[in-house]
Amino acid sequence: MTEALVLGKFMPPHAGHLHLIEFAQRFAGKARVVVEEIPEEPIPVALRASWLRELCPDSEILTLHDKNPQEPAEHPDFWHIWRESLLRSLGRPPAFVVASEPYGGRLAAELGARFIPLDGWRSALPISATAIRQAPWRHWEYLPAPVRAHYATRVRLVGAESTGKSRLARRLAEHFRTRAVPEFAESLLRAEPARELTSDLLLDFARGQLASESSLARHCRRLLFCDTCANTTALWHRLLFSAPHPQIEALARGTSYALTLVCDVDVPFVQDSHRVGESTRAPFMALLDEALFEISGPVVRLGGDWDARFQGAVDAVNRAFPWATPPIRSAHTR
Repeated sequence: MTEALVLGKFMPPHAGHLHLIEFAQRFAGKARVVVEEIPEEPIPVALRASWLRELCPDSEILTLHDKNPQEPAEHPDFWHIWRESLLRSLGRPPAFVVASEPYGGRLAAELGARFIPLDGWRSALPISATAIRQAPWRHWEYLPAPVRAHYATRVRLVGAESTGKSRLARRLAEHFRTRAVPEFAESLLRAEPARELTSDLLLDFARGQLASESSLARHCRRLLFCDTCANTTALWHRLLFSAPHPQIEALARGTSYALTLVCDVDVPFVQDSHRVGESTRAPFMALLDEALFEISGPVVRLGGDWDARFQGAVDAVNRAFPWATPPIRSAHTR
């Protein structure tokens, strides 16, 4: 088995990169991918490498931490520096260097390898990492699942019980042709309605909510609508047990949302097996209003009937994210 070197920043990895790596793997028998670390990088090298290990399990993914010059004009020993740096990282020279840029020819010569150019993916998959960083939502089709999760714009719906959060999240996801994260606590309590609300159970609520959110972010289309959040669970713990839960609070601090939609309590309360009761509405909203002062993102309060809430939410999303409006579907012709 021979080995091919693929070198890049992969910031972030996209469909073109994956084609390049898979081509190298199939051409040489094994691909060794070197992910370069650079100063002040917008995406940490460890994260980029972990994405590639997930996306390219048959390839060897290495990280290069040397602070090498980026252009030959930056240093008179540019090629010598890169040759020694890569050989230290690889441990042995590759048989091939696969690249879509002209530098691949000189790099291959320095390493004593053959240069295999692959320019085809730039015409078949016309995308660049720079374009993705500038406007990821415009190039969503080229993003693999873990990168989609990284760039997904998350909108959360919060409020007291029986204020239409779940219904609204589903309608918004359908309207914007994306995904909604269901409330994990509801599904758990519907499965086991007799369970007592304990601190440990609320911790499960928060963990399950975040796990579901992280999973569905990989399958969304630019926007992800989240029916409640770990912050809400933290407030419920304060309300029910008159004290914060350190682990839930930590989970809540580790999450952020680009927009918060608050469903007001000006609709009738409907009792259900998973709800605590109407008497919690006012105290919960008091806690929520206090917590909203501490967040940095925009907050929009929604009231009125179900249609009014939906239209208010659509308007809020379109104002915050002008790129979110779904394209008009063309009519089918016979």
